[in-house]
Amino acid sequence: MTSFLKGLHVFHTQRDITVRRVHKRFRELRPDLVPRQMTEGEASTVRVPRDCIEKMPELRENPFRRRICEAFSRDGQGDLSFEDFLDALSVFSEQAPRDIKVFYAFKIYDFDEDGFIGRNDLLACLTTMTRNELSPEEHQQIADKVMEEADVDGDGKLSFLEFEHVILRAPDFLSTFHIRI
Repeated sequence: MTSFLKGLHVFHTQRDITVRRVHKRFRELRPDLVPRQMTEGEASTVRVPRDCIEKMPELRENPFRRRICEAFSRDGQGDLSFEDFLDALSVFSEQAPRDIKVFYAFKIYDFDEDGFIGRNDLLACLTTMTRNELSPEEHQQIADKVMEEADVDGDGKLSFLEFEHVILRAPDFLSTFHIRI
């Protein structure tokens, strides 16, 4: 029993250290806005604007930084509370379960937020990833190929299960879907 309690203490201490480190990072984004000591209410109500979060070194070069902020903000606008920020960093941590990462990847790629990844979502993803380095025809060809291979039921859009089936075959998904602070 003593070792069990000791283990709980170590876990609790590590969790507290992590939360404090994340709070410090969150506060650095807007020290004029984020209090040094946050109450539980402030953790869900004080919001750092999306443009400040997008400028974080960890996100600055990520072409999906805007969608990441929108996916984790409770109102979908991209401004993040501390709770939202902590959720995002938890999902992008190396320890996050694969199914949680897949869920949020789907949410990020579902640009029109209709619960499916359709052709327009794929085209938006391609435009975001390639930063217009490919022609519209090349985007169409890639979207056609993805649909041909992944749209199992042939309805012209990817359900979460179809997306999950494809993404889990990507060998580097887990290693690339993370952010370290």
